[in-house]
Amino acid sequence: MADLEGLARKLLKKNISRENILSTLIKEYLFYKNIPNETAKNLADAVLREVENSSKTANDPIVKDILKIPNSGVTMGEQGVGCRGWGDFFVHKLIADVAKTSNDPILSPQSLDDAGAVVYHAKKEEYNGKMFIVTKSEGMHSRLSDFPFIAGFHVTRAALRDLYVKGAQPISIMVDLHLADDADIGKLFDFMGGVSAVAELSGVPITAGSTLRIGGDLVIGTRITGGIAAVGLAEKLLVRRNIQSGDVVLMSEGAGGGTIATTAIYSGMHDVLKETLNIKFLIACEALINNNLLKDIHCCCDVTNGGLRGDLHEIAYEAKVGIRVIEKKVQKLVNDKVFQMLNKVNVDYLGVSLDALLIFCPSDKADRICSTIRDVGIEIEEIGSVNNQDGKIVLESATGEEKLIPKFRESAYTKIKQVVGEEIDETTRKRFEEKIEDSVANAIKKRERIINWIKKRADKFEN
Repeated sequence: MADLEGLARKLLKKNISRENILSTLIKEYLFYKNIPNETAKNLADAVLREVENSSKTANDPIVKDILKIPNSGVTMGEQGVGCRGWGDFFVHKLIADVAKTSNDPILSPQSLDDAGAVVYHAKKEEYNGKMFIVTKSEGMHSRLSDFPFIAGFHVTRAALRDLYVKGAQPISIMVDLHLADDADIGKLFDFMGGVSAVAELSGVPITAGSTLRIGGDLVIGTRITGGIAAVGLAEKLLVRRNIQSGDVVLMSEGAGGGTIATTAIYSGMHDVLKETLNIKFLIACEALINNNLLKDIHCCCDVTNGGLRGDLHEIAYEAKVGIRVIEKKVQKLVNDKVFQMLNKVNVDYLGVSLDALLIFCPSDKADRICSTIRDVGIEIEEIGSVNNQDGKIVLESATGEEKLIPKFRESAYTKIKQVVGEEIDETTRKRFEEKIEDSVANAIKKRERIINWIKKRADKFEN
């Protein structure tokens, strides 16, 4: 895929001649599109003219302020954003700061939980005058662009998972899909097929959506990207801050989702992706709801972001507890074919998404919860316990005990990720964090300036 606007803007900043920029853009057009040279030339010229116009400095100070980005000097790739490791968690905590407004929800981005929630004061007696509206937005796996059905399937299942673990019954699925200019329309239908497969299997309807081109006319190529939003209703929220010292940790069997499917495809072990095509997680959560067991649970989570390494870190951080887990019990619950594949390609299974359900509950409630989930054909075991050692995660293995901490990036589950690596040096990490924190502060200051300007302008018109 070629971002022609980004390419032209980059070349202009490097003071490359207009003639050479046009030549580069024309080559990109002719590579992707079967069009005459003259058409490619006209398109390239239009792109460059638009970039030149948009690059001019605005005279109005408010417009200038709006258009100026509070750059950090650190790229998404350098920081590992989206890679579900420490670098990603750091940025997401800061995103939550920018997202904070005076209208606080019950469960906000700052809680670093699986989904968000607001209170709805209903008049219906069955809700005792109050219920929670739980919401989630989930992005598709970026490496599944050429495999739309599996991308749609797993992103939809993941969005529903995050509603269920907060104690919500999903009621709506919404789709947002973006395709580059040269993507075959069949990709759109294939993606929707994956989404609707989960909708059919789960009984949750698709209610709305949006389909657009990536960058309109200025991005060419065949990639797709997008995501799923979902809404659910809950009478009780299973939030991370409710976890208590003395709780036990239960974990269901897992075969992974988009990450494991990606590993299978790009490692040439395509058959393994079949193991990921199930809705066991959703069935397990339905069993808990149907048997009125949510009242016995303090919190549920799914093993996704950065695997157990990442999830337990975030959970302990939010709940201010310590957690001890037993590796042999965890390993037993990982699908055999998936585990063998991860071993073969040298991927740490504790650092990738497993699509497993984590339940934190009092020890005297564990047996009934486990038997209920086993009754619907899903394996589940007690894998550990919660203590009062704030933020400390300990893994008991055959060789002893070790701290289970996330790496800078999640386990490198494809060859390209292994080349990029999982860690960066401490000096670089601190330098990046300082720059990013400055960018966040500038973004918040900019937001306040624009809000104040809009309010003053509104007051002027009212008076």
